[in-house]
Amino acid sequence: MAALKIKKGSNKHSAYNLRPTFSDVQESHTLAMRVDNEPGVLARVIGLFAGRGYNIESLTVAEVDHLGHQSRITIVTTGTPQVIEQIKAQLGRIVPVHEVHDLTVEGAAVERELGLFKVTGSGEKRVEALRLADIFRANVVDSTLESFVFEITGASEKIDAFADLMRPLGLVEVARTGVAALSRGAE
Repeated sequence: MAALKIKKGSNKHSAYNLRPTFSDVQESHTLAMRVDNEPGVLARVIGLFAGRGYNIESLTVAEVDHLGHQSRITIVTTGTPQVIEQIKAQLGRIVPVHEVHDLTVEGAAVERELGLFKVTGSGEKRVEALRLADIFRANVVDSTLESFVFEITGASEKIDAFADLMRPLGLVEVARTGVAALSRGAE
């Protein structure tokens, strides 16, 4: 019988190790950055994502310091831990970016999103839509004989759940702001 020799380390993809490695795990991260409020900054940030094939799941931008002419960009993206680190490093190298924070790893954070939902219907569907809106603490911001527009704030999962329940009741249009987030605590 001939002995089979296998070089040490030659079989990196063993059938016995089927768990995903650390580098295979996709994670969702919320990144917040302070940038100069000037033309082209958002295009440069988005260009970094587009040029490298990174996905943006949510994006919000607003001026937060009128005197200093600075804005805050909040981006929710998904990738492996190595990709997330690469994104943060590359964002930090863009000249008008002053700071980049990964709120997902820096500690507890508060994340909220605003959604507007137009729901049409009559009879029992209309009553049910109002009942669900009350349960979700959604506000009626417009009402006609044929439709409602609901406003709801909360975590993205809450917005998703509200949309799923409103679909069979006559949901015709949705507008969402994207995630706005702040770290918790004094710092």
